[in-house]
Amino acid sequence: MFSSKRAPAFPRGHDAPLGTDLPVQPPRTPGQRPRLLAKKPARPGDTFGVPGQGSSVVTSLVTVALFVGLWFAATNLHWIKPLFLPSPQAVYAKFVFVATEGFANSTLAQHTGISLLRVFGAFALACVTAIPIGVMMGVSRFARGVFDPPIEFYRPLPPLAYLPLIIIWFGIGEFSKVFLIYLAIFAPLAIAARSGVRSVSIEQIHAAYSMGASRTQVVLYVILKSALPEIFTGMRIGIGVGWTTLVAAEMVASTSGLGFMVLNAAEFLASDVVIMGIIVIGFFALCFDLLMRHLERVLVPWKGKV
Repeated sequence: MFSSKRAPAFPRGHDAPLGTDLPVQPPRTPGQRPRLLAKKPARPGDTFGVPGQGSSVVTSLVTVALFVGLWFAATNLHWIKPLFLPSPQAVYAKFVFVATEGFANSTLAQHTGISLLRVFGAFALACVTAIPIGVMMGVSRFARGVFDPPIEFYRPLPPLAYLPLIIIWFGIGEFSKVFLIYLAIFAPLAIAARSGVRSVSIEQIHAAYSMGASRTQVVLYVILKSALPEIFTGMRIGIGVGWTTLVAAEMVASTSGLGFMVLNAAEFLASDVVIMGIIVIGFFALCFDLLMRHLERVLVPWKGKV
């Protein structure tokens, strides 16, 4: 008969006595987990994340909904008089009326079309001229000495300050309105292009020269591409300034335009038309800003990653 005695058990973490054939288990650290249950080491950016990382669409939608709800409650519960703040229903009714019947001898589509033509026409002219001048100011000290003083001088001035001078020089035609908006967009766009050029690292320039690139190739393929994020930021700021200046530009002998419509409605205390015009201007400005953000993600995918 074989003996049924079991091998003696020894406390975990202690060696078996000499002369025994039992396997020796390594000591286990208190609180140690099996490998399958152990936490994986965190990669950079996973635990704390990049500042501002993630989508904010839900937060934005909730904010807009709360704002509209507060507007609805304040007007329908008569917290504020309709003269100062009309209800959303009144603004929507006025929107339908102006879109179909018109206001100040023009429909909403006509007002919007002429304003878009003025703003984006001035914006296109500013992009064609301000971006090359800004790049020249960044790469050439001679160009910086020529263009920097006048730009820095008139940039802080409000458009209404030099509006009378533009009227004296060019009259009250369409060119004066577009030129006023153009001047308002030109300065921030040129300064943004210059700042983008100055922010290029010297290592990138030296690397391009060491690979045999000429000065023109360095400017086009290294400096200009590296300055694109700043240029896009300047374009977004410039179009916002352009929409702000639109109202001032359409004060001068205008018969149509969103700015003219808002100013004309303010004279008759038509606050519903004023708010409607503000919403339309803000809508087109927001759409353009979203378009610029999309183009920036497509054309400058390395922004914030280098």
